[in-house]
Amino acid sequence: MTFGGRQVAAGIVVLGTSAIAAAAGGPYEWELAAFRPVNEVPDAIHPPVWALMQLGALGAGPVLGAMAWRAGRKDLAGRMVADAAVTWALAKVVKRMVQRGRPLPLVPGTHVRGKEATGFGYLSGHAGVATSLMIAAASALPGHRAVFAGAAASVGLARMYVGAHLPLDVIGGVGLGLLVDGALDRYLHG
Repeated sequence: MTFGGRQVAAGIVVLGTSAIAAAAGGPYEWELAAFRPVNEVPDAIHPPVWALMQLGALGAGPVLGAMAWRAGRKDLAGRMVADAAVTWALAKVVKRMVQRGRPLPLVPGTHVRGKEATGFGYLSGHAGVATSLMIAAASALPGHRAVFAGAAASVGLARMYVGAHLPLDVIGGVGLGLLVDGALDRYLHG
């Protein structure tokens, strides 16, 4: 199995198992143990956290794609734009299928920073978009994989910090990001 095939398989496993767990209930004790310390970090760091969180926004794909295009990496540019758009759209579909709530009604004492997130909590579209984009970036600059992995992980932590998602939501987003980027990479280079 190729790396792209392993990435797709890993994405399916992570997305599938987390979706089953999210649909079954929660928040689970392990989620609360991971969520609370992140969500209780002081408000003072909200501005830089908000800026970092934008790596998982839909608009990050075109912005990073434009940077790749300018650097002469037209294949990477297209992959990044497609990664963000497909991940974002599929996240909306999965949210409607699983229908798990956001932290505020599920976890007493949740700190919400910025505008309160609405709709369903599972899965984190931001974590998905950031994961797919950072994997694509790492394929172009493999010597910086740790930096890109850290950036993707930071977006997931940021979503917990602002009170928008629980850990299982972030894990599901990572699974979706792995799946989408792996499938697109196979399609584009297959």
